[in-house]
Amino acid sequence: MVHVAWLGKKSPFCGNVTYGNSTTKELKARGHKISFIHFDNPSSSNSSNPLFLANDPDVSLPYLIKSQVYTIPSPRAEKELRLSLERLKPDIVHASLTLSPLDFRLPELCNEINVPLIGTFHPPFDAKNRNLTASTQQLTYQLYAPSLAKFDKIIIFSEPQKNVLEKLGVPKEKQIIIPNGVDENIWKPFCEKSKKYDQVKNKLGNERIFLYMGRIANEKNIEALLKSWRQTKTNNCKLVIVGDGPMKPTLENSFSNLGKDKLIWWGSEIDLETRVAIMQIAEVFFLPSLVEGLSLSLLEAMSTGTACVATDAGADREVIENGAGIVISTDNVVTQLKTIIPILIDHPSFTKALGAKGRARVLKRYTIKKNIEALEELYLDVLKSI
Repeated sequence: MVHVAWLGKKSPFCGNVTYGNSTTKELKARGHKISFIHFDNPSSSNSSNPLFLANDPDVSLPYLIKSQVYTIPSPRAEKELRLSLERLKPDIVHASLTLSPLDFRLPELCNEINVPLIGTFHPPFDAKNRNLTASTQQLTYQLYAPSLAKFDKIIIFSEPQKNVLEKLGVPKEKQIIIPNGVDENIWKPFCEKSKKYDQVKNKLGNERIFLYMGRIANEKNIEALLKSWRQTKTNNCKLVIVGDGPMKPTLENSFSNLGKDKLIWWGSEIDLETRVAIMQIAEVFFLPSLVEGLSLSLLEAMSTGTACVATDAGADREVIENGAGIVISTDNVVTQLKTIIPILIDHPSFTKALGAKGRARVLKRYTIKKNIEALEELYLDVLKSI
């Protein structure tokens, strides 16, 4: 069995948190030892008290600022990370890259203590670079590429992402494609009512539910979904927005004319059973992003049997292409959704068939079991090469 020092996020809730929690849980269940290192101690540069193991049984590093997107570590975070790794003596360091300045120091640090370093690189992208958001995100890839080239292995999600990084100087032999995976036994189609299901259903009402679940930020392009929803006849149908983020107050204000009979702002939801119940109740899941990596929310929706409509940004096109969902372009999203939404509303049997095909695609390619088996094989290959 392998002792992995997992460097990632536990809060605030986002896709990186879900990835880290689900992956380490499965690795532990298979007998591997996991030491989870994350930023979990608000700090100031004047504080000198050691903060090892302060809030949980793993390692909590001090930080100055932490958000869903990036983290600014305390000046002493690097020293505490090094000391914790020397104390833990892991076989491998696996960094689920958190978009922190500390990320760039990891290759040198791990080389100094002679521990192999694997990274999972999450940031969204659009290989076609069709909008300002995609251009901005490209800068993140350019910034990270020189450091990623020094890792022993970098886990990415798709061929398009691999091509982007290779053009930026990350050797293709250092990259390995391991797609995200979800637990199909948790994210499954509705089979029987539960107390949680009934609670969610009562809160949502009797209308047919259409859904977005994820971070509410500019790159997610939720404004396009809201505009198309407002301009479409949606009798007896309700759009539910689950999540939080910097764009939420602005969008709530801009679309305040949409009453609760047409739109519900659910807010952030950290309870897993509640999120599953919402997804089971929804007929359609929308992901109108301008840039993406490989969306866990999309995989969760597909696994639940919810029909999916997503843009072709990042790796999402290959996830739902060839009938497992509806792929739209990141160009003119409002116009495309105004055409698609009435079809989905008028043909529930079509959405049900889409959901079934999405579930089948997940079972074939994107289960957590397949993800963990590929990860275990990678760990062993890296250790053999030392």
